Amino acid sequence: MAQQLHETGEKKKRALLVNLSDDGVGELQGLVKTLELEIASQEVVKIRERSPKFGMGSGKAEEIAGKAKELEADCLVFDWDSSPSQQRNWEELAGIPVIDRQELIINIFAMRAATREADLQVQLAELHYRLPRLTHKYIDLSRQRGGRYGTRGAGETKLETDRREIQKRIHRLEKELEDVAKQRQVQRRQRERQGLPVCAIVGYTNAGKSSLFNALSGSAVLVEDKLFATLDATTRRFEPAPGTESLLTDTVGFIRRLPHNLIKAFRSTLEEASHSSLLIHVLDAADPNIESCFSTTVSVLQELGAGEIPVITVLNKTDLLPDESQADALLSLFPQSLGLSVKTGKGLDQLKLRIAEKLGMRN
Repeated sequence: MAQQLHETGEKKKRALLVNLSDDGVGELQGLVKTLELEIASQEVVKIRERSPKFGMGSGKAEEIAGKAKELEADCLVFDWDSSPSQQRNWEELAGIPVIDRQELIINIFAMRAATREADLQVQLAELHYRLPRLTHKYIDLSRQRGGRYGTRGAGETKLETDRREIQKRIHRLEKELEDVAKQRQVQRRQRERQGLPVCAIVGYTNAGKSSLFNALSGSAVLVEDKLFATLDATTRRFEPAPGTESLLTDTVGFIRRLPHNLIKAFRSTLEEASHSSLLIHVLDAADPNIESCFSTTVSVLQELGAGEIPVITVLNKTDLLPDESQADALLSLFPQSLGLSVKTGKGLDQLKLRIAEKLGMRN
């Protein structure tokens, strides 16, 4: 078993972050910090030529590898998905593990999984990722997982044996997830028989969805200022207006370029949104990339078949805005949206009234 990343007294792993554009620089930092890695430095690389070997010119690749050595970085973290061969080429060049965007997000999901369904989904995504990368130099990124993911790569002499074993495990996990999905369908039908409308809270990761869920339903779902604090759909009863009743569902947060393996694995969880009567789309009003976050969520919802469901757009964290003019500008940018702050409670009563109106519960 690989040594744990954050054992007492152990120095944090140092990562050199690499982006291909300024877009996503802050998001990559957030992903890395969620795993509690130390950021040694961050490079934005402007690529003039893309070679199959490194995804960029060999000269630029050698420059990055040299920078990693100079900084004594323990790993390279890329904000893009690398092919298995590119990952191997980079690791031979740099001599340290290379973590692409897909592996980074999978590791966060692995750290966050707290239920049987989430654990099965993450295991499946991990195995699909590992299968073509059995010689990849894994680094232990998950402090919670006991080294199950992120251990050293399999020896080349056992590649075929390991490949067959992973394929067997994938098949077994897919069968288990089918059973879990059937249980979820049964639970959904039971809720539908109750005749209560369902409101699903959706949005970009770390926008404040779980905080809003707790504020509206009186629940105590885990809330952290980190990405992907929630992986499981949680449903509770709540009263949009006095004497009325509805169901409220908290869902996993979205992110740009969510790895395909994770979309596939978490599809049954993500699809909770497509079975709702109303969507509450939460945006972080203080996020400078709010328009990109909005577009990402809308795109994922359309992919899930939830694009035609009525929606209330909520601008959360307005208490973090510097002045009223910025709040007014956001309200103009997102017409019919509702500004609020879950932290201070401002706007929550108006949101409940808006929900009741959308569900036809009041005149």
